[in-house]
Amino acid sequence: MLLHLGFSQTSLTEGDIVITHVVSVNPDKFSFALLTDVSSGTEIHFTDKSWLPSGDKFSAIGEGIVTWSATSDLPCGTSITISDTGHIIENTYSATIGTAIESELGFTLNETSGDEISVFQGSEQTPTFLYAIHFGNDLGWAETDAQVTANRSGVPAGLTDGVNAMDMGNYENGSYNCTTTSNKHLILADAVQASNWTRSNGVITIAPCSFTCSTPTACITSIVYDLNGWSATPDLTSEVQILTDYSTNLGSFKACNLNIATGATLTVENNSFVEVQNNVMINGHLIVETKGNFVQNNTDAIFTIHTSGNAQVNKVSPIKNAWYYYTYWSSPVKEEIIDHAFPNVDSHRSYAFSSENFIDNDGDDIDDNGDDWQVVPGNHSMTPGAGYACMSSRVLTYPATHNVSFEGVFNTGDISTNINKNPSNRGIPWNLIGNPYPSAIDFVAFQQANSAVIDGAAYFWSHATAPHNSYPGNQQSNFHQNDYATFTIGSGGAAGASGIIPNKYVASGQGFFIPAVSNGSVTFTNAMRMADNSSNSQFLKQEKLQGSTKTSENKLWINLTTNHGIFSQILIAYVNGATEGDDGLAYDATRVVNQNFNTILYSLIPENSKKYVIQGKDINSIHNNTPIKLGFSTKMDASTIYKLELGQFEGDFLSTNKLILKDHLLNTTYQLSDSHYTFTSEPGEFNARFEIAFDTNSLSAEGFSSFNQIQIIQLEHNNIQFKSAKQAINNIQIFNILGQKLYNLQGGGLSKTYFLPDLSPIFIAQIELASGEVVVKKGKR
Repeated sequence: MLLHLGFSQTSLTEGDIVITHVVSVNPDKFSFALLTDVSSGTEIHFTDKSWLPSGDKFSAIGEGIVTWSATSDLPCGTSITISDTGHIIENTYSATIGTAIESELGFTLNETSGDEISVFQGSEQTPTFLYAIHFGNDLGWAETDAQVTANRSGVPAGLTDGVNAMDMGNYENGSYNCTTTSNKHLILADAVQASNWTRSNGVITIAPCSFTCSTPTACITSIVYDLNGWSATPDLTSEVQILTDYSTNLGSFKACNLNIATGATLTVENNSFVEVQNNVMINGHLIVETKGNFVQNNTDAIFTIHTSGNAQVNKVSPIKNAWYYYTYWSSPVKEEIIDHAFPNVDSHRSYAFSSENFIDNDGDDIDDNGDDWQVVPGNHSMTPGAGYACMSSRVLTYPATHNVSFEGVFNTGDISTNINKNPSNRGIPWNLIGNPYPSAIDFVAFQQANSAVIDGAAYFWSHATAPHNSYPGNQQSNFHQNDYATFTIGSGGAAGASGIIPNKYVASGQGFFIPAVSNGSVTFTNAMRMADNSSNSQFLKQEKLQGSTKTSENKLWINLTTNHGIFSQILIAYVNGATEGDDGLAYDATRVVNQNFNTILYSLIPENSKKYVIQGKDINSIHNNTPIKLGFSTKMDASTIYKLELGQFEGDFLSTNKLILKDHLLNTTYQLSDSHYTFTSEPGEFNARFEIAFDTNSLSAEGFSSFNQIQIIQLEHNNIQFKSAKQAINNIQIFNILGQKLYNLQGGGLSKTYFLPDLSPIFIAQIELASGEVVVKKGKR
């Protein structure tokens, strides 16, 4: 009976060594690697005896034991090969490092019927098992004592198949492929998978691996998920082994390192996450669904897929009305090929945006030369961090979603992409980039880290409008630029034509436009990634907010719609950091405007000609009752019915105060908090018709100050005189009560008389004074 202890023994535990080679064809030979430091005098026993699954002893069947002894201190990663010298007598085994003796006769590896090697310390009566390997037949590990033979053992006590015990299959010889050689946890997880071995019934050559055991952050515990469930609750200090199928519908989890065994599938379901501090090893299958988050934290963490494994990120686009509707994509995996990700999309219907070529010097936000969008060939490897515009498959029945699977090694760590600001371009310096990770990212964190290169707004394509030949662009039919939703880091988001309001999280697989501040590059980092249940739920869509949130910041979204289905939205945000002026794109984002819009709504800032889709305002100015100036431009005919409404709101003040709309053209006020306001208009641009406030006394504060200083005097022969007491008259626009423009008159001086034969009996005069102030007065003929 064996009881042989060294004088300076290092006590080991399961997984502290791993067997890396087995040759059962005479002469017998096997190799193992130390996965921890050992001191001189440490002894480790190797036996081909079978263990009874009942868990308390070896089988009575014969066979023997070889004992290896360290003759010096050895570091983690050391590889040792033990060989039979060819004589079945005691002390005829040798070791490449240390010594090996046959301490109990009968050790021989059965090449014809199969065998096993179990590794332990201590005595045969109370062994501490470290590792085990079965080989040479297809019976696998015995599950009951009755199944145990000299050629088939149960998994030794304390060990787990696929974690620290391995079934090599029906092969006489095998050699680990050295596919992982650093980080002790990853070495063990990889080498225990038979799919990572070269296995043969012929002669093989043992070439020991060169291992290093360094790890960015050592894992403290080892936790397994198998048919019995979790062995313990995993966290960021846990080495996690997934041995059978697991879905995060059962719960999101965290891990120090993650290993998925051959045959096992880990599915990160919608509205769930898996967060890994360091490395990921895939021998089985990893699936991340469209709204799931998969995160690696450590910058130097690695993601490895072996031959038997695969990893994929599934994405589902919003509903599209036709195959030629675009989605902006970005690949969350390395070296994804266009034709692989989009297999049924026409080969010439995937595009990359060339910021170097984009020149807009006529102000229509369309490239003057028509060479900004470049066709991407089907064999193109998608660049991490770059954005792509791709159509969908013609074979689907529309309306339909576009389902895309990105397969391969997940992107992780720092990822940089170039940003270009073309000095020849007088328009917005657009760049199309994308989230490179299989998780959502925080756009605010991303922009702040790269603020020297990009501005504080992102524009997301939220396809809603069918293409038409009247829309600006370089194609026969073009898409509508009102389909861009906008997000600013300071004020929040406003919807495009789809009505979908973007939040600060950019979904996995999402491409988006950003304006450049300078030439350079932006860097995505793991610190920007989101490990939670909800941040990846918006891929160009989001549920509407219900009611208000309790906050000192207040936001209101105003929608303009028509009976023809047009939708235009603006956001007014009373937030920290904003002023009443233009604070740049971080707070005040201009609407993407061209000359062929049908109808748009925008807000205005005094002494500024820009049209804003998002306007940030001083957080305290909401209490000053300063009116919000709205602009409205339309090319629709006069029969169109328009509707202004409060889409939604956030904030304490807005939950307790009414929102009041003033229509200066009709000289009416309306409580927009209660319901929508319906009106008509002739085609044109109207920058003084509407304003909103929270107190009727504050409305038209500027206009009313000059209201009584303006006179409209009826003269003979269809002549009308306009007189101003203090300020010169710049311009006068006259409307009928239906909102149709009758005259657009140039001013000059304090008094002007005009011949107006087509004036209606009751009319509205919109009078712009030299200061820019606009006074609206009703007149009678």
